[in-house]
Amino acid sequence: MNAIKIEILGTGCKKCQQLEANVKQAVANLNLTAEVLHINDPIEIAKRGVMSTPAMAINGKVVSKGQVISPEQIQALLHY
Repeated sequence: MNAIKIEILGTGCKKCQQLEANVKQAVANLNLTAEVLHINDPIEIAKRGVMSTPAMAINGKVVSKGQVISPEQIQALLHY
């Protein structure tokens, strides 16, 4: 199974940091191998159609925008 690529899109604010922590918790809870990246370049974020941060992308697909979702919600997105 290939590693999952999860990207946090945001400027590094407190909410972005919380979303990143929630992602890492969800990955650990599911015992997955995942690459977690933080994209903080506003131009790159806008290219992906994200106008409200924090946002999260899984394998290049934006799945959450403008909110800090819980580890449980993230686990549901990863359990596809």
